[in-house]
Amino acid sequence: MFQFRQDFIRFAIQHGVLRFGEFQTKAGRLSPYFFNSGLFNDGAALRELCQFYAQAILASKVEFDMLFGPAYKGIPLVAGTAIALAEQGHNAPYCFNRKEAKDHGEGGNTVGAALQGRVLIIDDVISAGTSARESIELIRAAGATPCGVVIALDRMERGQDELSAVQEVQRNYGIPVVSIAALDDLLAYLHEHAGMVQNLQAVQSYRDRYGVKND
Repeated sequence: MFQFRQDFIRFAIQHGVLRFGEFQTKAGRLSPYFFNSGLFNDGAALRELCQFYAQAILASKVEFDMLFGPAYKGIPLVAGTAIALAEQGHNAPYCFNRKEAKDHGEGGNTVGAALQGRVLIIDDVISAGTSARESIELIRAAGATPCGVVIALDRMERGQDELSAVQEVQRNYGIPVVSIAALDDLLAYLHEHAGMVQNLQAVQSYRDRYGVKND
């Protein structure tokens, strides 16, 4: 297990991004934890978050030529991750999309470097897979090749069938999905902290009921 995974869980809890309690998911399930990456909302937190993205990318050994961030949450993430990678000696171009194409000035529906080569998508989570699908279609339409998706947390939770949203993206598009941390990393973290026994039990029960099998 990479140490940065545990460090990221600690970081998310400290910033109130990862919280425990009772939360209703879009699927109507009562989850014992909630992850909201929008709460990484100051410069220091964003800088550290993007350093975690860079570590996850480099550890994955996914080969890429550039980065892409889907609007809107992916915009600061892709810019910050590009900076973090450059600081570690891996300078790469990046771009992001507009929600609506611009018909004046430079025009087009993306901002930044031209989409080309192997493109790595930077996002916060994969819920229904809609953002990933739209990003993949946009990249392919530009003549480039999507080579993977990087997210902050993989909930490892079944969707409509036995697969999770992450597994569905991997199956449907034949590309890897890299996460900084996953639900099993959260369980490992809770197991190591005696004061979180109640949370550990609740999260483990949820994992047992709705979780997917490990690949």
